[in-house]
Amino acid sequence: MAQNTTKIYGLLGRTLKHSWSDVIHKELGSYPYTYFEKEPHEVEDFITHGNWDGINVTIPYKRAAYEYADKADELACRLGVANTLVKRDGCVYAYNTDVYGFSWLLEHFCTTQLKSSVEDVIAQRDVLVLGAGGASQAVQEALRAYNACIHVVDREGELTYQTMYERVPNAALIVGATPVGMYPNCPASLIDTGGLAKFSQLKGVIDVVYNPSITGICLNAERLHIPYQTGLPMLVAQAAKSSEYFQNTSIDTKVITRISTKLMHQQKNIAFIGMPGVGKTSCARRMGASTGREFVDLDEEFERHYHMRPADFLKSFGEQAFREKESKLLETYGKQSGLIISCGGGIVCRDSNYQYLHQNSVIVYLTRPLTSLSVKDRPLSQAKGLQQLYEERKEAYERWADVVHNCLGSAQKDAQALISRLDIA
Repeated sequence: MAQNTTKIYGLLGRTLKHSWSDVIHKELGSYPYTYFEKEPHEVEDFITHGNWDGINVTIPYKRAAYEYADKADELACRLGVANTLVKRDGCVYAYNTDVYGFSWLLEHFCTTQLKSSVEDVIAQRDVLVLGAGGASQAVQEALRAYNACIHVVDREGELTYQTMYERVPNAALIVGATPVGMYPNCPASLIDTGGLAKFSQLKGVIDVVYNPSITGICLNAERLHIPYQTGLPMLVAQAAKSSEYFQNTSIDTKVITRISTKLMHQQKNIAFIGMPGVGKTSCARRMGASTGREFVDLDEEFERHYHMRPADFLKSFGEQAFREKESKLLETYGKQSGLIISCGGGIVCRDSNYQYLHQNSVIVYLTRPLTSLSVKDRPLSQAKGLQQLYEERKEAYERWADVVHNCLGSAQKDAQALISRLDIA
């Protein structure tokens, strides 16, 4: 979309370093887009006298945005919070586009994943909304339009995370509306796999958190083959509605899907798994150089953190001690975004490592004939032999993999082939 060079748009909040709003609004045309980090005592003056034309507002200032505006739309008045402010004719107008954002996400989820209308899924059906804060208010407002039976779960509310199983056993939909599981505290979840399994009528799980790309509660839903959706499309949809107010125009909803897909590609890491010596590091390093993405080699990070090469650590302390430290490193890097990660050959030896990769990565399994693999400086390959090591890990490699790539003979060819196949830049 065309860039606007005369208006000043932006985001008002207190801490904004992890926001994606500028990237989204550049795609929408409401750009240049600036981050306005303000302390509470600065907010009123900024809203009423600041140099801006249209701003989004995030926590903790959504209530202040409504209170300091001159006029507000019906949704903002009903909820008492606003996330969009526009200056027009000398007045500050307040809008709430979060409700629209969740409604768009809900309709998209039901039609694309459940193959049903929203009404067929939740009308007159029980819906659990986890959390009672600002995001929960927007979710509840959207759900009311579909005549859902809404039950709000809160740690100290009437319905708690301990009593919900007995009191609302037939929930058709669960919506996470809290920050639990958001980067960097992922993959935490308010409901574990066993808890989700208790809801026998559950058709789907939605989490408004958008980073990581698969949150903890959605990972748990996936294990039970329950359809799920995280919050990135909601973020884009509410931004699109805000941009319409900013620019006094209409934006095709296809743009929401396009931007969401593009951001998902940018957010996800590319993580390489495969046998020791297969070429993971060489391929990943060249892919990082070609795309400009940060390259991380977990074996190199192990040596940097623990001051000992993995091969030497294995010889001195054994495989179990090594795997524990390797998992801690993977937990740190797996939750980040946009990396190219080369994993050690035995990363699949711990099932718990899968969630650390899967939550925010496309997992690429590199293969080549065992006869072409070197065992030099690889204690486990030497001790067990390549064939036995392969037999022990083959099932996990294949189960974890999103993409299987048969090596082409050079790391550069492999990197270029995968860049094209995965459509990354």
